[in-house]
Amino acid sequence: MPAVCRICLILALAVPLPATAQLFGGNSTELAAQVQALRQKVDALDVRLLKLEGLIQQNQELLGLLKEVETLKADVAKMRGQGEMQAHQIDTLGKRQNDLYVDLDQRLGELAKAAKPAPAPAPPPVAAAPQAPAADVPAPSGPPPTPAAQQLDPLVESRTYEAALNHFREANYAGAIAGFKGFLKAYPDSALAPNAQYWIGYSYYALKDYKTALAHQQKLVAAYPGSAKVPDALLNIATNQIALDNLDAAKKTLEDLVSKHPGTNAATLASRRLAALK
Repeated sequence: MPAVCRICLILALAVPLPATAQLFGGNSTELAAQVQALRQKVDALDVRLLKLEGLIQQNQELLGLLKEVETLKADVAKMRGQGEMQAHQIDTLGKRQNDLYVDLDQRLGELAKAAKPAPAPAPPPVAAAPQAPAADVPAPSGPPPTPAAQQLDPLVESRTYEAALNHFREANYAGAIAGFKGFLKAYPDSALAPNAQYWIGYSYYALKDYKTALAHQQKLVAAYPGSAKVPDALLNIATNQIALDNLDAAKKTLEDLVSKHPGTNAATLASRRLAALK
């Protein structure tokens, strides 16, 4: 009897298995395969979603970078406009400064011309003394005086200087250089010689020949250390040194200008440039 009951129990447990397999559409092996395939698809979708999220994040960073680039472009354009305005203002100030220098030089020329004493009148003719016989008159010794040894006409001197200055005023810098060099050759001891030397250097600076301009202004400082043009020459020396990217030398020149020539307009400008270079 116990053996029959055991067989009936086994048959009762075996009956639901086919119904369960039919309920899930097949055997358990096929179901497991489908579940595995679904898991693989879900994993693949997860990978794709992660990639998409990464791309979206990268695109957002790129968009942020593009916005920053556009902002920088706008800032650069604004700064460029400000730079052009400042360059125009500097050119305008430079022209005004040149006009002031020209006016000052003209006044100095007039003062120098007015300070020249008028030539002494020729002495009245004296009755000739009786001449000795020709045989007893000694022959003059030495050559006759040359025109250079004679007194130079101050009016011609002033006109020569003003002609060279007019070339500079008209922005004919090559003509100004030639004119002032000719003036220095003809009138090396003139009161206007330091001014002529200064305008030679400044004309080379206007032509952007900074090395030659620097050499001529240094020549002025060495040859005419007591001239009123020395502070302006030192300022132009520093300007040329800056143009030649020699900032250390420019700072030294500006410091010397401020310390040795305080109270001058050139020293005031030098102080401003030193503050800008720091």
